[in-house]
Amino acid sequence: MEAAFPAPSFRGAQRAALGRIREAFEAGNDVVLVRAPTGSGKSLLARAIAGCARTPGETDGVEAHGAYYTTPQVSQLDDVAGDDLLDDFAVIRGKGNYDCILPGETDTPVTEAPCARETGFDCPVKHRCPYFSDRSIAANRSIAAMTLAYFMRTAGSDVFGKRDVVVVDEAHGLAEWAEMYATIELSPARVPVWDACEPPEIERLRDVEGYAERLLRVCDRRQEELRGTPELSRSEVAERDRLAELTRELGWFLEDVRDPESPTTWVVDQPDGAESAVTVKPMDPARYLGHTVWDRGNKFALLSATILNKEAFCAGTGLNPETVALVDVPHTFPLENRPLYDVTCGKMTYERRDETLPKVARTVAQLMARHPEEKGLIHAHSYAIADRLVEELEELGVGGRVRSHDSATRDAALRGWKQSSGNAVFVSVKMEEALDLAGDLCRWQVICKAPYPNTRDSRVARRLEDGQWGWYYRAALRTVIQAAGRVVRAPDDYGATYLADSSLLDLFDRARSDTPDWFAAQVDAMERPELPAFDPKSVGGTSSGGNSTQSGAGDDEDGENPPSLDDHPLGDVWGTD
Repeated sequence: MEAAFPAPSFRGAQRAALGRIREAFEAGNDVVLVRAPTGSGKSLLARAIAGCARTPGETDGVEAHGAYYTTPQVSQLDDVAGDDLLDDFAVIRGKGNYDCILPGETDTPVTEAPCARETGFDCPVKHRCPYFSDRSIAANRSIAAMTLAYFMRTAGSDVFGKRDVVVVDEAHGLAEWAEMYATIELSPARVPVWDACEPPEIERLRDVEGYAERLLRVCDRRQEELRGTPELSRSEVAERDRLAELTRELGWFLEDVRDPESPTTWVVDQPDGAESAVTVKPMDPARYLGHTVWDRGNKFALLSATILNKEAFCAGTGLNPETVALVDVPHTFPLENRPLYDVTCGKMTYERRDETLPKVARTVAQLMARHPEEKGLIHAHSYAIADRLVEELEELGVGGRVRSHDSATRDAALRGWKQSSGNAVFVSVKMEEALDLAGDLCRWQVICKAPYPNTRDSRVARRLEDGQWGWYYRAALRTVIQAAGRVVRAPDDYGATYLADSSLLDLFDRARSDTPDWFAAQVDAMERPELPAFDPKSVGGTSSGGNSTQSGAGDDEDGENPPSLDDHPLGDVWGTD
């Protein structure tokens, strides 16, 4: 593996890690979990592992060869695509990320191009089509790189078949991602034939089976109509594609729910009764992962800083722990460069939030004074908390230094804040992962709330009813560890993480046995800092660029509206194409 390492030299524990990974595979393990802290160079480790896949000359021409690199995070794929050390990764993205190159169609995504709209269309420039060109290159290169969503969607395709090695980066949420991706949302916005087939009142799983069968028949009739149309409009193309996707989803659900040997448990939500939206959610989607992931390779390397418990991870993903090895990579960044600070102000539960949140805002203002010239990041956990926090900071007279975002302005607001100079403080939602804030991009951050899973989600409620509290605490701890890694990205980098919710201290106690040693050391070294007296004039001036519009998207955990896929805790973090 060392020979396949792409950098001119090793840093930290990379060489030792590769040696242990090689030994784990040589010991007969099919899957190696690599628990490597943020900043340890996981992408370079991934390249070294992928580079050891068998080549066509080393097989009989029938056996799998080559490698896949996949990650659920779009930003991670972007980083890989822009890394000169990984230039042999052939990156392919979903069709919707490419524009047609035909005259008059250059603003049309490939998903809506003439080849998608017109029956029998013979594209004169298909050989130069950016999507089909990238797909062909990725299919024929030794290492194909793609998002996990695209990887799962290509299961069973002739283009991207089984390979020798599969590397999944940021793999800690693999089970949750599979659950989200396999969830079926039946609503007016997601069912093109809704008016012709509204659901009855759903009280049990059997009711969903009957409705799914009826909906499939209506979808088939509409698909036949669209297939008989020589040229479709863009909206009709979108309808056709959604019908095809919906048909696959319903077919998978009916097949799985009727299989007595399937390990999947399905739960159903219909909060508003008959003729209203229905959400069908799988739990323990081992079978789904088997088809979309585990059948796609001979050997697997799963990399993350936060695979906290091997047995629990294997149970949630359908892996046999006897053929899975865990390789721990030590943290090589100085402890003093990545401190945690206790600035807890009380509990941020829904019942206590009105009392605690103003104290959190005042503490944030004091932290602005403590870091008058440095950019800061606030992890607000939900849009409801973010909106209220921004209002409180405005009332305290420090709003001029604050930026925020809503679900629509997320990427642009983040990009503007990162590119800004000065001392802007960014109030964020769902940015605990996939964010590289090296150096002066950010020197301090605040975690406002213990990020427990949404207890109003029926899957979470079902697990807690079954007593799976260890899973509940691990899920929150995983998010905290991910968040803490955003601001310290190299051995000589430094950044402070402040904890504002006293429930975080309880979380550390409850999840101690699942805490990596290197993070436990941070927790043990945590202290309560002396903060400057509150004075709006001491926060260091105002940021350039102003404040983005807040959302109103609702609270992810404690709001009145039921959760949807758009508000899924992973929805803004992990790409869906």
